[in-house]
Amino acid sequence: MKAEQVKFSSCLGTKGTQYETNSVDFKVGADGTVFATRELQVPSEQVTFTVTAWDSQTAKRWDAMVRLLVAQTSSSHSGHKAQKGKKIMALDPSPPPKDTLLPWPQHQNSNGLRRRKRDWVIPPINVPENSRGPFPQQLVRIRSDKDNDIPIRYSITGVGADQPPMEVFSIDSMSGRMYVTRPMDREEHASYHLRAHAVDMNGNKVENPIDLYIYVIDMNDNRPEFINQVYNGSVDEGSKPGTYVMTVTANDADDSTTANGMVRYRILTQTPQSPSQNMFTINSETGDIVTVAAGLDREKVQQYSVIVQATDMEGNLNYGLSNTATAIITVTDVNDNPPEFTTSTFAGEVPENRVETVVANLTVMDRDQPHSPNWNAVYRIISGDPSGHFSVRTDPVTNEGMVTVVKAVDYELNRAFMLTVMVSNQAPLASGIQMSFQSTAGVTISIMDINEAPYFPSNHKLIRLEEGVPPGTVLTTFSAVDPDRFMQQAVRYSKLSDPANWLHVNTTNGQITTAAVLDRESLYTKNNVYEATFLAADNGIPPASGTGTLQIYLIDINDNAPELLPKEAQICEKPNLNAINITAADADVDPNIGPYVFELPFIPAAVRKNWTITRLNGDYAQLSLRILYLEAGMYDVPIIVTDSGNPPLSNTSIIKVKVCPCDDNGDCTTIGAVAAAGLGTGAIVAILICILILLTMVLLFVVWMKRREKERHTKQLLIDPEDDVRDNILKYDEEGGGEEDQDYDLSQLQQPEAMGHVPSKAPGVRRVDERPVGAEPQYPVRPVVPHPGDIGEFINEGLRAADNDPTAPPYDSLLVFDYEGSGSTAGSVSSLNSSSSGDQDYDYLNDWGPRFKKLADMYGGGEED
Repeated sequence: MKAEQVKFSSCLGTKGTQYETNSVDFKVGADGTVFATRELQVPSEQVTFTVTAWDSQTAKRWDAMVRLLVAQTSSSHSGHKAQKGKKIMALDPSPPPKDTLLPWPQHQNSNGLRRRKRDWVIPPINVPENSRGPFPQQLVRIRSDKDNDIPIRYSITGVGADQPPMEVFSIDSMSGRMYVTRPMDREEHASYHLRAHAVDMNGNKVENPIDLYIYVIDMNDNRPEFINQVYNGSVDEGSKPGTYVMTVTANDADDSTTANGMVRYRILTQTPQSPSQNMFTINSETGDIVTVAAGLDREKVQQYSVIVQATDMEGNLNYGLSNTATAIITVTDVNDNPPEFTTSTFAGEVPENRVETVVANLTVMDRDQPHSPNWNAVYRIISGDPSGHFSVRTDPVTNEGMVTVVKAVDYELNRAFMLTVMVSNQAPLASGIQMSFQSTAGVTISIMDINEAPYFPSNHKLIRLEEGVPPGTVLTTFSAVDPDRFMQQAVRYSKLSDPANWLHVNTTNGQITTAAVLDRESLYTKNNVYEATFLAADNGIPPASGTGTLQIYLIDINDNAPELLPKEAQICEKPNLNAINITAADADVDPNIGPYVFELPFIPAAVRKNWTITRLNGDYAQLSLRILYLEAGMYDVPIIVTDSGNPPLSNTSIIKVKVCPCDDNGDCTTIGAVAAAGLGTGAIVAILICILILLTMVLLFVVWMKRREKERHTKQLLIDPEDDVRDNILKYDEEGGGEEDQDYDLSQLQQPEAMGHVPSKAPGVRRVDERPVGAEPQYPVRPVVPHPGDIGEFINEGLRAADNDPTAPPYDSLLVFDYEGSGSTAGSVSSLNSSSSGDQDYDYLNDWGPRFKKLADMYGGGEED
């Protein structure tokens, strides 16, 4: 067996830490592994040396004492030679030699009684990534001390062996040689943890599993990669050197604890190179970009493009790998330019009495970012407008100031304004920037005089007077004022609204007089007020007019006598409790109304004899019978009612009272009501007889109408329906007469002139009694037997059908009867007439029947005569 290597179980290794020892025989690797630098023989059971560790970033140091215990064999000796002691071999970062052995940790008796575990472990195996092979490449050999006694089979388990990724490592089951089968990639798996197993041929465990740690040694095979290809940052213009701008970051997949993954940054180019080619710098380790020079001005350079390079191997350009990214740095605007007017004075004019009118536009110039708070202008009038007639609004598009009239201006009061306007920005000026003297301007506004409408100073004007004043009474002078003091104009007055036509207005001075008597009780008066509207117009160019309303409050006078209600009433012929309640009403108002005085007149004397009136209160009274019995009938009862006006007015009202017999409930009976109407017994009997006669006549008329209706239903037509020629021709939508009539040419019957042997008609003769050739429209079939009781309706239906039937000749056409068909052996009447002068035998007409016998005798007899 050759030399053996071990790894101490002391955990010294941490990332970012470097080690050194005070012994030339031992070194400590970057992962904290302690190994021998050469083959040596330990002279005693322990070796002691010191390990120093320090942090490369904080420069802190730590010291630790390491004691190496050497295992002994069963024989005890004071000295230890190579064949008895354990040799410690150096482990190079490259794969170990093929014959390197990893013995299974053994246990031994202590004083022959106890066994204890050795104080060393299997050191890790370092494998460089991206190895070119050849593969499989042996890493180490594992063996058990028991393989001298029995055959042993070796195997490995874990990620990279029997777990994904599969079969990265393999082992010879008989010899215990472990191999790597393909190139390693540290960026995929930086380390592997395997377990080695030793069993006999029967599968029985011979040794406990041991842990194998395989570390992939990093190679610089990855370039730094920026998180973004383009970075966007911003910095205010005028920023001082050292102002932070942005941070760019690049990541390297290689081991960041080695130079392979340590990235450094630098700026390659800057565009544009104004005002300096080095306006920015970058922290090589953190990637922070800061300003390094003054002079950033957005109005000159709005954006910079900076190319940043990231290089690993701690920025070594000869061995490191590099990559680049672009940093876009926008110079943001600050309010370092105050707005300035383009001119020191502006002018405008506006007609008087106009509002929301733009008078002048104020233009400014601002070099800051357009449409930003640093550019948006704010205008303020600082003098010249104490009454607040104007305001300056900002046009959001052009940033101009629009001087606008917000309060009407009167030319007669102000003919011109001299305004002082100051402009500023929405955002305050940057520190150290002063307002420019050009931020103030003067605005001259001229007011134009226009023809203003006359106006009534007191509108609505209210006057009070008593109603009933006579026509021609002067009420008031309702005059208007023309505001145009500098124009010599005349004002004319006219009525615009006078619902009752009670008033008259003087056209020159506006004096109002009455044209009729004013009546408070009129329908044109609302709540005692009569309202009229007048127009005042000047003679300016163009003319202007104004309106005024005059309200006349009419004070009531006692000009209306009271009236009594109701006008009609009824009462029982015998005194009882159902007296007539009477109410007095007056169109006037207090104090010209109640309380009222009710009394009966002395003439005629029968009124006070038969009736009595009792006052209930100021407005109500009761009328009742004074005597025990009064004959039923209609009575006119006069009552005098007097109001409380000054002077009081009286009125005699007639109430028609119906006196009638009453039932036990005090209500008039029907007969009594009729009797009370003034009709005697004879008149009532005559009325009843007339009603009876009228009912009899109505009954007889109804019986006669039913009898007539029955006769109409039973009456037959004047002619037999079978002889009615209107029903002889029926249309059945049939074109033939059955199977036996299929050989007939029906067209010959419709157009006889189509026959070749028949001579054609004479020119100019038109047939109107033929049926036109063509499709016939379908019409509703008439009933065969019309209703016998309605001959007129039947005729009208036939007339309408004939008018709408295109196959029938019109009634107002000239009918030709001289054509009787062709091919007839009978000839025509005209031929008979033409041959009557010659010798013609008409005896054959006797064979045609009795209708033609008379004709034959007539023509034959003529010949004899």
